[in-house]
Amino acid sequence: MNHTRTTVLLLAGACALPSFAAQLTAPGNGFIADSGVEVLLRNSYFNRSKEDGRRDARDWTQGVLGQYSSGFTEGAFGVGVDAFAYLGLKLDAPADKSGTGNLPVHDDGQPADNYSKAGAALKLRMSNSILKVGEQRLENPVFGVSHFRIVPQTATGLSLISREVEGLEVQAGHFTSATSPVTTNADGDLWAVMAGVTTPTADYLGGSYQLAPDLTVSLYGSRFEDLWNQYYASLESRIDVDALNQFGLGLTAYRTLDEGRAKAGEINNSSVGLSTFWRHGAHRWLLGLQKIDGDTPFDYLGVGDKDRNGRNGNDQGSSIQLPNAAQFSDFNGPQEKSWQVRYDLSLAPYGMPGLTFMSRYVRGWGIDGSRIAATGPYSGRYGDDGKHHETNLEVRYVVQSGPAKGLSVRARQAWHRANGDQGSGDLDDFRLITDYPIDIL
Repeated sequence: MNHTRTTVLLLAGACALPSFAAQLTAPGNGFIADSGVEVLLRNSYFNRSKEDGRRDARDWTQGVLGQYSSGFTEGAFGVGVDAFAYLGLKLDAPADKSGTGNLPVHDDGQPADNYSKAGAALKLRMSNSILKVGEQRLENPVFGVSHFRIVPQTATGLSLISREVEGLEVQAGHFTSATSPVTTNADGDLWAVMAGVTTPTADYLGGSYQLAPDLTVSLYGSRFEDLWNQYYASLESRIDVDALNQFGLGLTAYRTLDEGRAKAGEINNSSVGLSTFWRHGAHRWLLGLQKIDGDTPFDYLGVGDKDRNGRNGNDQGSSIQLPNAAQFSDFNGPQEKSWQVRYDLSLAPYGMPGLTFMSRYVRGWGIDGSRIAATGPYSGRYGDDGKHHETNLEVRYVVQSGPAKGLSVRARQAWHRANGDQGSGDLDDFRLITDYPIDIL
């Protein structure tokens, strides 16, 4: 594990503390008073069964995820530290079914029995703006890391969140590396996840503004050096018709153009999505429509390393906020059109608080990869008439009271079926995830 970056950040924070010594022990808000320590115990069973002779992926793992967040030293200019330590444990993971992304795989093909990583970020506050420098977790529509696996992804760089104007949040960032769930150092690569090529730096600027209590607009732009410039816009509206009924509408658009050396090839992609929902009491119905307009797929951030044997590859981030991105597929192929129907149910009104149910069906068609450059990184992924569909079911229960309050158990099942021109193939994906957050401080 590479501890250099973590050590430097912790020392930087420590060097800043003596000059604020009197403030650290002062009553009320401050560095110590607002500190928090949380441990998340995550247990995950992952089983992805593939057809057409491809190897299945299966494991059972346990994560112990510790997170520390200090308050800020008092005064107009505040200093603080965020730090984390993550541990992943193998409970059961056959070597012939590796590749879930939950465990590193050794040279002999065996999944690791355990692995860990740690990191920290120095944070500086002035007024209602916070600058973080170091290893961190963040999420926005053009640069976001995820928590899809047993251990979260992280990214190393600088991020700024500013809330100086009521209703307006501005974000900016500059990042040079990121870690996948199985990357144990702090200097993993930044990727175009679909193209499989790296970028040395990623920058973004944007934010959201609440135009009215029920209306929010967002605008972002990003530059992945030598890959693309990507722009994002969205409009979200929620209207409460009465105490039982709510109507919602969401519009999302991405525009991606190749940049610099264009390592992912020529990109001229517009991706749009429309979603609308109606909530009536405990019931919620959603319709989603999505269109990819471009000869390449909609691509986005991937993180981590790809070792010499290709075992521990880059993992997808979370910076795709198109409405039809589902449990397995994002429905983001070149020229792809898709629609989604979804139903959510809360069983609290029926005497079972904390229990929820979700079902979703997404169908995509019109995928055409025939105009992808034969020598480009997207070559060979798609045919000229790809189509597929995915069905998702999810049941989740959150304990509402008692010693286990906050404990959640979630079962997720996906069935994905595709023709030969779509590329991903047929598979079934089942996950059983238990999360138990424990507040230490």
